[in-house]
Amino acid sequence: MFQYAAGRALSLVDNQQFLVDLSDFSNYRLHHGFELTRVFNLNAEAASIAAVHEMLGWRANRWVKRVLRRPQFLYLRGSKFIVEPHFNYWSDFVNLQDDCYLYGYWQSDKYFKQFESSIRRDFTFREPLSGLNAELAIEMKNSQSVSLHVRRGDYVSNPKNSSLLEVCSLDYYHEAISYVAERIEHPVFYIFSDDLDWVRQNLPMGFPYVYVDYNRLADSYKDMQLMGLCRHHIIANSSFSWWGAWLNANPEKLVIAPKNWFRNGNNDCDLIPDEWVRL
Repeated sequence: MFQYAAGRALSLVDNQQFLVDLSDFSNYRLHHGFELTRVFNLNAEAASIAAVHEMLGWRANRWVKRVLRRPQFLYLRGSKFIVEPHFNYWSDFVNLQDDCYLYGYWQSDKYFKQFESSIRRDFTFREPLSGLNAELAIEMKNSQSVSLHVRRGDYVSNPKNSSLLEVCSLDYYHEAISYVAERIEHPVFYIFSDDLDWVRQNLPMGFPYVYVDYNRLADSYKDMQLMGLCRHHIIANSSFSWWGAWLNANPEKLVIAPKNWFRNGNNDCDLIPDEWVRL
């Protein structure tokens, strides 16, 4: 979603064609692969292999691109292969006016803030909520609803991810809950997690709460859809709940995010919007 939003915003600067390279999803096994066009009301036109080759030439090979992202190979990238130079916002991004291929994560709302209304239209959900989700949506609308996301899963089980990303502590959640409760009257917490059994055993709640535990597999995205309907948010260090909070367009929302996102020293100062609170 970050990559799409950054590329789409850049294309809107000069009304250029926007294509997405989906070649890396051919053997993608994490989560459910590329789902943007299935989930959202957007048209992400796929770039053909020929189009990528026409732009990048010998650099189009996926393994070559991985090598060229290293700073020492900057001189081999040419003018069209644009690698995100660092994790925080890159101010020269807006000066990319010629055809180019973006390579990176681009995880900051500053890349697309100028075109926020267009990105919000693109990220509206195709399918209306139904059944239990529709009932929950009504409850969220009629209460001081707070989404609370606990991300564990591959952050705990995958050695590569666990060395890169923090796992939000119970202290963080206790502090965030207290922070919300001091500012919001009668909060109701809607709890989302990829490990709800762990949450039930380790995170006691002193306020009304609901575990959202039935959106599985191909329906997992509906958790994000529900998060976006809550009035306020406590997110994990996860782009899933980051977007769940961002999709709530209410300017009066309270969003709590963790101070500690990475273990590897990435500068994440631009990852969290200025109006959100970091604890």
